[in-house]
Amino acid sequence: MGLADTRFKLNTGADIPALGLGTWQSAPGEVEKAVRHAIQVGYRHIDTAFAYQNEHEVGKAINDAIAAGEVKREELFVTTKLWSTWHYRVGEALDQSLQTMGLDYIDLYLVHWPVAMNPNGNHPVVPKLPDGSRDLHYDHPHVETWKSMEKLVGAGKTKAIGVCNYSVPYLQELLAQATVVPAVNQIENHPALPQQEVVDFCREKGIHVTAYSPLGSTGSPLFSADPIVEVAKKKDVAPATVLLSWHIARGSSVLAKSVTPSRIEANRQLVELDESDLATIAKYTDELARTKSFKRYVFPPFGLDFGFPDKVAN
Repeated sequence: MGLADTRFKLNTGADIPALGLGTWQSAPGEVEKAVRHAIQVGYRHIDTAFAYQNEHEVGKAINDAIAAGEVKREELFVTTKLWSTWHYRVGEALDQSLQTMGLDYIDLYLVHWPVAMNPNGNHPVVPKLPDGSRDLHYDHPHVETWKSMEKLVGAGKTKAIGVCNYSVPYLQELLAQATVVPAVNQIENHPALPQQEVVDFCREKGIHVTAYSPLGSTGSPLFSADPIVEVAKKKDVAPATVLLSWHIARGSSVLAKSVTPSRIEANRQLVELDESDLATIAKYTDELARTKSFKRYVFPPFGLDFGFPDKVAN
């Protein structure tokens, strides 16, 4: 059992594997092979979403692995997400995802963004207005969506519910009316966007944080950041190893996205970061905070319309 096999306890009592395979932006035809290989080399946390349009490949890989005796369903932690065009039809959306994936249940169902889009628009994922902007529904509060999510609890189709891309203000609005505290808040998170305020708030409220885009985004810009390179040299590991291990040290789970078998395997070679390692990285994040230089790589086109990034995690 290595660091990659660490598990964290959710407020539901369930365990979430610290390292997960992310599938966002993975090309069609590659996702199925990536998920299958990940399971074969030890991954037990698989993350997808309706909006990724790859739930069918993810589900097939999972079911094939189960049929081959490589893993038992109860050994896997599978996450998918409610997309913005489904905020009015939460139960139906989950049913569709389960059918697409060929699963009886998932382990975690997340509200992908606190933003509703036209469910009868001109596209199932990115409905647009004539001017090209997103077809948003401003009059549908995200808290109403959460109330529908709460109805899923105990029905046997998902073991836990949570949110993605929620800042402290959005979490405060939700918790003021919620009867079920989100199990997870999945956010963009890396040393160039530590979102410490969000992480601390979630910890205080018993909400687990899962990090996506842990390497900074396409092209892995954080690989060349001086403190990351310094710690990597000290540990004699790759910068990616440091960046992924940083989340485990913070008590967060992390999604490592790759479709390359060797990279999928390498991402499991995590290392323990000691206090001096964390201090080196903290100096970097402190300097970014001082100069207001935090860098967000995932910024949706509808962001400014809903107060991003000020109201949503920053």
